[in-house]
Amino acid sequence: MKIGTENERLEFKKTTAERDEGIVSMCAILNKHGSGELFFGVAPDCAVKGQMISEKTLREISQAVHNHLEPKIYPKIEMVYLDNKQCVRVEFIGNETPYFAFGRAYIRVADEDKAMSRAQLEDYILQKYVQDNTWDGGLSDKTPDDIDEGVLRDYVERANQAGRINFPHKSKVDTLVR
Repeated sequence: MKIGTENERLEFKKTTAERDEGIVSMCAILNKHGSGELFFGVAPDCAVKGQMISEKTLREISQAVHNHLEPKIYPKIEMVYLDNKQCVRVEFIGNETPYFAFGRAYIRVADEDKAMSRAQLEDYILQKYVQDNTWDGGLSDKTPDDIDEGVLRDYVERANQAGRINFPHKSKVDTLVR
């Protein structure tokens, strides 16, 4: 199995003693890409170190992911051989962003995990909301010239009467910007 080099979707940890750091990397990768892989037993320089792997090792990784990553995901965790050495491969996927590791949100930048500031997290959630609600956030291929001014004027008048908005129709562009 060829694994490549660390990148925005792939993380290496020398041993399972770096399990918590691995969970942070999973969180960061999920927030940036929605899926990725983590290998225990491989150094960041791609040198395969290997380690003794038991069922207990795999269970402890699974429990740590379950206990410290929110929202919950259910990764594929398996023992693999790399250069004839035992390593752990964790394959994960999730689409319920933002994810939090140990109560904090992270984002992947190159091969690093960066903690999100409060402002970054707010922007992230807002962007996700706009993307998920495409009626408001979607781009249109229509221009103001495609809009019937009479229909728009009537719509604005009815919206004002219903108390949904509070501005007069001046022009197509002004109304659309508002």
